[in-house]
Amino acid sequence: MSFKVTLQPTGHQFPAAADSTILQAALDAELIIPYGCKDGACGSCKARVLSGQIDHGRSPLTTLSPTERENGMGLMCCAHAMSDVEVECREVRRTTDIPIRKLPCRVQSLVKAADDVMIVSVKLPANDPFRFMAGQYVDFLLAGGKRRSFSIANPPLQTEALELHVRHVEGGFFTQQVFSSMKERDILRIEGPLGGFYLHDSDKPIIFLAGGTGFAPIKSIIEDMTARGIRRPIHFYWGSRDLAGLYQHELAQGWARELTDFHYIPVISDKPPADWQGRTGFVHDAVMADHPDLSGFEVYACGAPAMIDAARRDFSAQCRLHGDAFFADAFTFSADNPQSA
Repeated sequence: MSFKVTLQPTGHQFPAAADSTILQAALDAELIIPYGCKDGACGSCKARVLSGQIDHGRSPLTTLSPTERENGMGLMCCAHAMSDVEVECREVRRTTDIPIRKLPCRVQSLVKAADDVMIVSVKLPANDPFRFMAGQYVDFLLAGGKRRSFSIANPPLQTEALELHVRHVEGGFFTQQVFSSMKERDILRIEGPLGGFYLHDSDKPIIFLAGGTGFAPIKSIIEDMTARGIRRPIHFYWGSRDLAGLYQHELAQGWARELTDFHYIPVISDKPPADWQGRTGFVHDAVMADHPDLSGFEVYACGAPAMIDAARRDFSAQCRLHGDAFFADAFTFSADNPQSA
């Protein structure tokens, strides 16, 4: 059985089978609504159902609370249509604007940035530019139909190769290969660009919030803003358990020295060195301490679901951040999730 989904305010319509999520049905119809992790963790695809009935599926309560469900909100990456539905979406684009493609790539370099972080550069086919928006990710297409997702760390103006930051997950199907047997000139296949985590048009000051390798898409956005001459006040908070986890600390310090109205605040939660002069504790707590009123900001957060959940909840409840000013990409590692190891 199939139902009709109408997106407002654009009026776009597409069919959604009962066994397909609304997000997947939109993508199948070559429409891109906001999304990130496809697993209900980041909340990027949260939208209001104006009419009709949906099944919330596996939507986690940490991302979509009972109150939000009662008020007609749903996660489009988890929700299934149970009737014709009308959904209010913040933004809709067509996949033909920047087509999603499958293509081969060759490992160009492997640089160990920390004990558990490898910076992988993959070279793309010559004379065939790969277009993407800063902040998006690609899927590696692996044996057995498996996929592993990694955010692009370089800006879109650099089209010859993609820079990816891979954190080693013990026993991970793909990351184990990256850290043990992968070598330069290996051939891989990717699909992309994917995801709805990118800079939105606004003149509001920005809070960038990263945990671990959540630094990668934020690096892409910052370098893209610099290249395009976008000047907005930026406060970049990067959290890690230890100093080694801030694996490109010097690069971020360089941005703070060179860019106008750019502030870099590194935060270590567990093992600060004895001579550490910076912040300690949870990274989103540092944001709230510095900015008790976030009503005039946009927040872009990327990292583990627990950090995303805490930031979304606390920034809204305690710092007056508007719900439509929080953009997130959660890195999840479940066995059947695209952004697993």
